[in-house]
Amino acid sequence: MEKTIQVIEKAQNAGLFSSYAIGGGIAALFYIEPVVTFDLDIFIILPESSSPLISLSPIYSWFSARGYKPSQEQIVIEGIAVQFIPVYNDLVKDGVLDAAEKKYGNTPTRVLKPEYLIALMLQTYRSKDKERLSMFLQETTIDYPLLDSILLKYNLKTVFETFKEQYYGR
Repeated sequence: MEKTIQVIEKAQNAGLFSSYAIGGGIAALFYIEPVVTFDLDIFIILPESSSPLISLSPIYSWFSARGYKPSQEQIVIEGIAVQFIPVYNDLVKDGVLDAAEKKYGNTPTRVLKPEYLIALMLQTYRSKDKERLSMFLQETTIDYPLLDSILLKYNLKTVFETFKEQYYGR
C-alpha cells in the first residue's frame, strides 16, 4: 500500500485534486484493530469548476495514462483498489482539510482524524459503522473537545447520545 500512497501523492502534486485524506476502513486501521475492508477510500477536494457536474474523468485519464486501470468504481494502483470520493458534504470537507499527518511505512500521508471518522459513522449510521464506532470508543484516544465541536456543528450530538445509551446504557 505504500507504493499506492506514493502514486496518490503524485496525482495530488499533478493538480488532480487540491487535498486528500484516507477514509473508511483503511483510515480506521491507523487507530483501531484491523477491520474488514476491500478498498482504499480517498476523499478528495477537486479543483474549483464552473460546472455543477462533478467529473472524475481527469483522474481516470491520468491514472490510465500511467498504466493503472479502472475496475468498477475503483482504480487499481499498485495492486490496491482505490476509490476516489469527491467531498460530498461539509463534514467530509472539514475532515479532509483537518486531516492528520501520518506515515504508512516511510511514506507520509493524510488520514481523517478519529473524531471526523466517528462523526461520519454517526452520519451514515450503518450496522458496520456502529460496530466500528464502539471499537473507536474503546481502542483509541479521542480529543473529546474536538469531537463535541464537530458533533454540535453537524447536529450529530443526539445520534451520539442515542448510540451510547443503546451500547453502554445510561
